[in-house]
Amino acid sequence: MDEAGRCCVERLRRLEWDQAVKFWERNCLPVNPSLLPRAFPHSRNVLARLSFLATAPLATVNVTTFATSAHRATTTTLASPESPSPPLHTQRQRRNTGDIRARSSSIRISQARGEEAEDKQPAGFASLKMLPQMVAGKGGYSWKAAKARIPPYRQITNTVRSPRFLVPLAIITAIVLLWRSMGSAASEVQRFYCFGPSKPPMRMTPNENEEWYGHLTTPVVFNHRKPIEINSTEIQHINLDPVKSTVDAVKNREKILILTPLRDASYYLAKYFDLLTQLTYPHELIDLAFLVGDTTDDTMAALAMELERVQNNPEIAFRSTMIVEKSFGVTGYGQSVEERHGFAAQGPRRKAMGKARNYLLATALKPDHSWVYWRDVDIVENPPNIIEDFVQHDRDILVPNIWFHRYKEEKGKMVDIEGRFDYNSWQESPDALKLAASLDKDVVLAEGYKEYKTNRIYMAKMGDRHANPHEEIKLDGIGGVNIVVKADVHRSGINFPAYAFENQAETEGFAKMAKRAGYGVYGLPNYVVWHIDTDEKPGNA
Repeated sequence: MDEAGRCCVERLRRLEWDQAVKFWERNCLPVNPSLLPRAFPHSRNVLARLSFLATAPLATVNVTTFATSAHRATTTTLASPESPSPPLHTQRQRRNTGDIRARSSSIRISQARGEEAEDKQPAGFASLKMLPQMVAGKGGYSWKAAKARIPPYRQITNTVRSPRFLVPLAIITAIVLLWRSMGSAASEVQRFYCFGPSKPPMRMTPNENEEWYGHLTTPVVFNHRKPIEINSTEIQHINLDPVKSTVDAVKNREKILILTPLRDASYYLAKYFDLLTQLTYPHELIDLAFLVGDTTDDTMAALAMELERVQNNPEIAFRSTMIVEKSFGVTGYGQSVEERHGFAAQGPRRKAMGKARNYLLATALKPDHSWVYWRDVDIVENPPNIIEDFVQHDRDILVPNIWFHRYKEEKGKMVDIEGRFDYNSWQESPDALKLAASLDKDVVLAEGYKEYKTNRIYMAKMGDRHANPHEEIKLDGIGGVNIVVKADVHRSGINFPAYAFENQAETEGFAKMAKRAGYGVYGLPNYVVWHIDTDEKPGNA
């Protein structure tokens, strides 16, 4: 190799080989591969990719001809193929040869004028940069040699369309679908199984309902639409003298406040409102107020839904409704009927109920109320005219007898045993007074349970529902299922003690307190209001 060839090789080693390779691969330029190893000893992989050039019957360009310096004329030699070429290649050879000769002449003229390469670069490098122009010719680059190579996207397309690919794919798909269709029947049914009880709600017992729905709550958003008075300087004057509680309540348009404390009571609300809307006392004289506290089920949502249903019906709508929300942190006992009516729950439960009643009373009682009607949510049957019946007695505090229906099969027939429920309405006995004197003042006696033998006379065991319903008896303690109270009794400070008052609490303590203040407490043993069957275990009473 002469001096010019060595200079070319030395300069080619300094070039960016990737740029040259990209150009050669993109345009498939015919270059003599026998000269490349000397200039690029590490280009074996590139030579493998350009191996098709060794068989290309095209004119090759001698790379050493581009190694001339600025002071030496450049000569370009063409090597003709040894074997005859096809006509297409011959035309291509002639066109490329003519272009190379024309450009070689231009190079000689430029060098004769003494022009140097741009940026003072070596002549060999400048000549190498002119390689694409010398080889391309006027007709542009030739792509015919590249047609033998399939681009990647075409390879993928051809592979996907090939039967050798489609047939295995179809077989695999069929196997997967068959395997999925052969899954166990139980697992497939489980996918469409609706979580919930196996019986309709109307056939569920209260305990079953509590088990299923005791943990469900629905958020409720109330739309408060109340006028706001800004900078009101008017002096309000309230005269309570005309507010009376008389036997002619309907004629005198006396207003009644119905109060119901609620805790985990969603199961009972539908029946509660059915009975409430059947009351014959004028609904435009009745205000409703509820206290919801320490609830874990859907009581608030069910209550709001029922109130909306009732109030949107002008024929049964009441004068006003109110929901008071207040929790007291009561978590010591559950709300299943067995738990809340068991003896162990009576002390804490009675105290918590006393607080709830007092909060509800203090919030809802208005100056124009003449009567207060305390009504439990789990009443299932009562006379529609119960309010009119009770106000006719003109008593400070009046309660009915509370029983429950329980049907049992006897001799092939269903028989109603008419069970006695409320043992909180009683008359005092000497044994009970003696027992109370021996107990600590903070102990709360709960009636109707075997733990304490008081020998009191229970109204629940008295009476005949077929006899005169207006027969009265005096009581020393009362239950809270159904109480009609003159509003002035509460205004006088008689409420439901949330502590042990004479060893009684809540409604029984309320009766003790009222009698201490000089008010009369009475019961109607033959007037029966039916409570839900609590399914209590034997031995409580």
